[in-house]
This record gives sequence, C-alpha cells and structure tokens, in this order.
Amino acid sequence: MLHRTPMKSWLVGLLAAAFLGATANAWSAPADDLREAQRLYSQGKVQPAIEKVDGVLRAQPRDPQARFLKGLLLTELKRVAEAIQVFTGLTEDFPELPEPYNNLAVLYASQGNYDKAKSALELAIHTHPSYATAHENLGDIYAQLASRAYDRALQLDKNNAAAQVKLAMVKDLFSSQKPAPAGSKPSPAAKPEPAPKPEPSSKTEAVPRPEPAPKIAEAKPAPASAKPVAPAKPAPASAKPEAASGDDKARITAAIEGWARAWSSKDVKGYLGAYAPDFEVPGGDSRAEWEKQRAERIDKPRSIDVSVKVLSIQVSGNEASATLRQAYKSDTLKNTTTKTLRLVKSGDRWLIKQERVGG
Repeated sequence: MLHRTPMKSWLVGLLAAAFLGATANAWSAPADDLREAQRLYSQGKVQPAIEKVDGVLRAQPRDPQARFLKGLLLTELKRVAEAIQVFTGLTEDFPELPEPYNNLAVLYASQGNYDKAKSALELAIHTHPSYATAHENLGDIYAQLASRAYDRALQLDKNNAAAQVKLAMVKDLFSSQKPAPAGSKPSPAAKPEPAPKPEPSSKTEAVPRPEPAPKIAEAKPAPASAKPVAPAKPAPASAKPEAASGDDKARITAAIEGWARAWSSKDVKGYLGAYAPDFEVPGGDSRAEWEKQRAERIDKPRSIDVSVKVLSIQVSGNEASATLRQAYKSDTLKNTTTKTLRLVKSGDRWLIKQERVGG
C-alpha cells in the first residue's frame, strides 16, 4: 500500500498536510487564499478549492505550496495526467523536496507503471534518505513487481512449485495488511493538518486518494510491514537517564549545538566533523558519497539558519540517544522536524553515529 497523496488503496501515500504545513512559512503565497483553498479541500469542495488555488498561482506561479495543493486537487478530480505534470514540475523546480517524487510514484503506480514509480521513489530517497514513507512505498512496489514476475513464471511453467509458494506468500502479505496508513485515518477530504486525500483511496490522514492502482497477478496491496528503513535503536531501556553524568549530558547538548552552528555558518568541515567515523549512512550510500551530497546541500543555499532544542537525552556508558526539535531555514526552504540522534563518546567528544527523523 503505497503511501502518498494521490494514490490507490494499496499505496500508503505521502502526507500532504505534512508537506503543506512544513512549507507553510517557507514561501510567501497569499496566506489567506491558500488557507481558504486548503479549508475548502478539507470539506470536499474540490472545484471551489482549485479555483482559489488558481488565483494564488496567477499571483505567484512558482509558489510550491499552491502548486502542490493543485496537484492534490487534480488527483481528486481524477485528472491524473495533469496532476503528474504538476508534480513533475515541482521536482524540476524544487528537486530538494522529496514529497512531489513520492506523489508521482503513487500516481504512476495507480496506472500500473511500477517501473516509473520505482524510479520516482528512488529519487525521493536520494533527496531525503530518512523519508520513511518513500522507503515503505518502494518496498510495496518491489512486492508488486515480484508478484508480476512470479505470475509470469507460472504462466511459462505451471508446475513451478517454488514460484507458486512465493506468489502465495506475496498475496498473503498483501491481504494480511490493511490499507490504512500507519496511524492515520482516511478522510473524505484532506485537511490542512491531516493530509488531503488523493484520487486512489489512500491510507493517510491528509492524503488525497488517486484511482486505485491496478492489481498485479491478482496480488493485493503490498504489506505495510515492508519498510526497508530500520529504525534507529535508542539507548537500551536499562540505561537510566538519572544515573547519567550531568557532565555527559552537558557535553552532548554542546556537541549538538556546535553541530547546528557549523551547519548554520556553512562550515562543511565542522559539520562533517560532528559525525563518528562509523556513522550509519542512510540509504546505503558510501561515506564519501554521503559527505559529497551533504557538502553540496550546505553550499547551495545562499544562507542557512539551523536552531535546535534538545528535548531529552539518555546516556548509557559511552553511548547516548538524544531527541531534539530542529528548525531549518534557508533562502529556499523552511521546515521544523523532530530528530533522534544516537551518539558515541570518542575521547572527550560526543559524535553522531546515527541520525533519523522522528522521535
């Protein structure tokens, strides 16, 4: 079940509300008109909402929020080709945003074009390696492709017992999962806070539901359980924060704040120096590829401002887990997110061993 904005029942769909909310302060679209369009959409008044969005776009044709919402509205109206065009334009103008790629993938999947869906999700993950929704959707796409391949194998050799077993396993996975996205309820209309729904029935709150993606080899939606991204392991439950040295906690806080300062001042060397030599690079890239990518993303904006608020720290020996609220702002993007860092002590320093979005 691919998770995305517009998508079919087996797709999870990206959280449209999350995108619209995260970028709410990043661009200066006519706020009142855009909020009104979101309100109309959340009430299921799609046509009035799209008219309001068109008004915003006449004033600010490049505004990403308005364009993103229009893509959702077009999906709701089953104007899939136009929705694909809108999301494609967003990927070209704002390649750093993963959500439009994810929505494209869901739309492609709803048409049965799993190869294009896979490519779009891989780009979403390349852009944002910690984007769990894209990882889960990619797992669902692989499951659909596997189902198609096993079915073809059986067409060529009906007595292929191995293929029969594997196809049955994929079908069982699909049927055992419920389309509803993790922790979200489908809503008749995407709410600015919950995600809007795409044309196929999506399983996320603010996700519009696009037309259901075609079934492959009678296989049902890929199991939501297929999520390639392994969550970071927080400090063992046995580690009692109270027992942790106050000095360690102070040093961890200082290390995190120093990491944010280096990022804000575009000090690539200082930023990368905050990561441990055995840092778990997300997405399976090499350390060298990851460092090159991070350096490019820090150099590209004219200005960056990163502020962090450490919410909690748990220390266990030479390892620690810290949860923080991060506010990022550049000349092209602004968002706030919660992160969990796993750190290790190296001499007198605390270095980041793992970084993931979410608490």
